Parts: sequence; C-alpha cells; structure tokens
Amino acid sequence: MNNGITTFNTDAVHTFIKFAQHPFKFRAYLFWKLPAAWLAGVRVRAIGEDACTTSVPYRWLSQNPFRSTYFACLAMAAEMSTGLPAMMYVQSAPKRISMLVTGLESTFVKKATGLTYFTCNDLPAMKAAISKAMNQDEAVTVTMRSEGRDKQGTLIASFAVTWSFKGKS
Repeated sequence: MNNGITTFNTDAVHTFIKFAQHPFKFRAYLFWKLPAAWLAGVRVRAIGEDACTTSVPYRWLSQNPFRSTYFACLAMAAEMSTGLPAMMYVQSAPKRISMLVTGLESTFVKKATGLTYFTCNDLPAMKAAISKAMNQDEAVTVTMRSEGRDKQGTLIASFAVTWSFKGKS
C-alpha cells in the first residue's frame, strides 16, 4: 500500500477472470451456489478489469405471464454484472473484505423478449471503493450501473446496484 492506494494481486484477478469465463466451471459454480440464476440461464459473456457483461434469455424458466423475461431474472443478470467484478477484486485484495448489496433500483424501458445483455462499465469506481474500504474502519458504499440491452442494442432496462464493502480484521 502506497499513500492509501492498494495494489490488488494481478495473478488472482487473471485467475478469477479465467474461472468466470470457463463455461463448465462457472456453470457448475452457478448450479451449486446460485441455482436460481443457473435455472434462469444467466451467463457470463465477458469479464475484464474495466467491464463485465452477463446475459439472460427469454425462455420458459425465465418468463412472466406477459410474454417477456421476468423482472427478477433481469435483476439477477444485472446484479451478476456488478457482483462478479466485486468478487474478483475482493478475492484479489491483500486484506479480507466483506461485501453486501445494500440497494437496488431499476427502470424498465421495453419488454425483454429475447436474449438480454447486461453490461457494467463502472469497475474502476468499484476497485477504488474496495481499496478505500481496506484503508479505513467504516464501510464504503458504491453504486454500480448496469444496462440491459437486446441484440440490436435497444435499452431494455437499467439497474443501479449499491454495494457496501468493509475491511475485516
């Protein structure tokens, strides 16, 4: 740590990215730890140090009575696009950090009738919040924005997920 700036373990970050992008290993993780997301078909499309993209399909297990993707399935994919990077940075931090969702706001613009892709581009802000949490005793919150779009790029829904990070002793 230099001047309050925390260095994350780069090897751990790359190992996590490799794990999250491995189709079998990550789906097994979802089946074991997040079975509702596994059943709904939530998938990781891309993850890096600056952005994360997930997707959720419109199908029988994720539908609502109005012939579109159920809002809770959309929320799972949106939260995962912010939660995976949080896990990546927490696991690569030199100090133990707890993480918790403390808020969720959503806006639905259009019916989701196909595959919906959620992208979070706020990862540098999350990394800074986790770094700050390691260097103080109070929890640090950060709100991450995730936008859901269809294959044509049309906005389906946007989510603001508030995360709280706190260093453990």
